[in-house]
Amino acid sequence: MKVSFSTLGCPEWSWAEITSMAKDLGFDGIEIRGVGKELYAPKIKEFLPENIEETKKKLKEMGLSISCLTSSSCLFDESNIEDNIKEAKEYIETAAAIGTKYVRVLGDGQAEPREDISLDFLADSLLKLAVYAEKKDIIVLVETNGVLSSSEKMSELMKKINNANIAVLWDVHHPYRFMNEPVEETYSKLKEFIKHVHIKDSVMEEGMVKYKMTGYGDVPVAQAVKLLAKDNFDGYISYEWVKRWCAELEDPGVAFSHFINYIKGIK
Repeated sequence: MKVSFSTLGCPEWSWAEITSMAKDLGFDGIEIRGVGKELYAPKIKEFLPENIEETKKKLKEMGLSISCLTSSSCLFDESNIEDNIKEAKEYIETAAAIGTKYVRVLGDGQAEPREDISLDFLADSLLKLAVYAEKKDIIVLVETNGVLSSSEKMSELMKKINNANIAVLWDVHHPYRFMNEPVEETYSKLKEFIKHVHIKDSVMEEGMVKYKMTGYGDVPVAQAVKLLAKDNFDGYISYEWVKRWCAELEDPGVAFSHFINYIKGIK
C-alpha cells in the first residue's frame, strides 16, 4: 500500500511547502483538500489548465502522486443536486488532467450520523455521475461517513449501484467511532469496494470527539492497516489531520512526521 496525507491538515502551507514536506518525510502522495485559502481543487493555481503540465512534471521529478481529489459534492442533497453534480464533474475533469484516479464525493453531509438519507436517490445520482466518470477513466469514491458509516448501509448502496466507476473510501474512524463497529466487521463487509482509506485517531471526552495524533487515541488504526496489508491492498492510506477545521490541533509538520513513522512501525 501507499501512504499520503490530506492537505486538510496543512491549511497554511503553500504548494511548494506541501510537496517538499511530502518528499522529505517519505510520503508517496498527496490528497487534495484545498491549498491555502482555495478549497476548490479545480481553482487551485497549480491545477489550472495553464499550470497543470508543469505541476505534473514537478510531481514526477519528486516521486509524488496525487492520491485523490476530495470534493464537497453532496449527492444526497435533493434540493441542490444539479449544482453538486456540476461540482463533481469539474473535479472529475481536474482529476483526469492531473493524473489521479479518484474523486471523493459525499453520500452524507455530516461525519456523525444525524438524519437519514434516501439511498435510492443517492444511488440514482451516483449512477448518473458514473457515466461521466467512465468517460474520463475516473472512479468516484463515497466515504463512510454519516449514515453511511454503517457498513451494512454502505454495502447495500454499493450493491444497489453495482458499477465499476463507483467505489468506497473507507474512513476507518467513522464506523468505529459512531457505529461502534469493530474494524474487522467494517472491512469484511466493504473490502471488495474499498479503493482509498482515510486514517485519523480520537478519543471521546464528555460526549465529544477529541482528535489525537495517531496512536494516542483509541481508534484501532494498526488493526485496520494490518487487515489491508494482509490482502495486499495496493491503494493509498491517507492521513486526514483535520487542522483546517480544528485550528488547535498540533502543527502539521509534527503530526505528519509522527503519522508516517507510526505507519512504518506497524508489523
